[in-house]
Amino acid sequence: MSATSIHITALDGIVNVNSLFTLAVFIGLAWNPNDPNNSLLDPIRSPQCVPRSSVSENLVSFHVLSFTCFLFSSLVALGLKQAIRLSNNGVISTNHHVWSVDLAKVNRTFLLVGYAVSSVGSVLGSLFLMLALVNVVEIKLGILGCGGDGYYGYLAVVPLLVLVPCGLLIYVSTVFYAFTR
Repeated sequence: MSATSIHITALDGIVNVNSLFTLAVFIGLAWNPNDPNNSLLDPIRSPQCVPRSSVSENLVSFHVLSFTCFLFSSLVALGLKQAIRLSNNGVISTNHHVWSVDLAKVNRTFLLVGYAVSSVGSVLGSLFLMLALVNVVEIKLGILGCGGDGYYGYLAVVPLLVLVPCGLLIYVSTVFYAFTR
């Protein structure tokens, strides 16, 4: 497998993952957080646990910011992919009806900066999506730290706040490793 096809495959992976997250953001934006039927909370039994309107506002803001970051990251990755394909000197070979592309001459610094920018967009999009999900939990289960009912909120949020940053750390480490090679 040539270096060009490896880069194109990596960029395809970024775009595909960002597309899935963008779909999740759109589904989240279609949900009405102010609908009283969306909450599992009994406002009469636990009025102190009902989230303020700022939680709903933050939910929408975080979804929009997440969408913006994922879209930005995908556009940068698609731009890099096009730059790789356009910079190829036109050498295309066929082997058993499979198209393969030889090495393209792309400025390494340009490619690394593009990967870094795209990765930062994906990481920021993931962080904003995680914050939006914390707001969803607060709307559904009540604000965090609210008496006995707050236990379920923590049960939902703690794995999210542990596993997502761990996954992002692995992603950033892999991208950094790729930069040094």
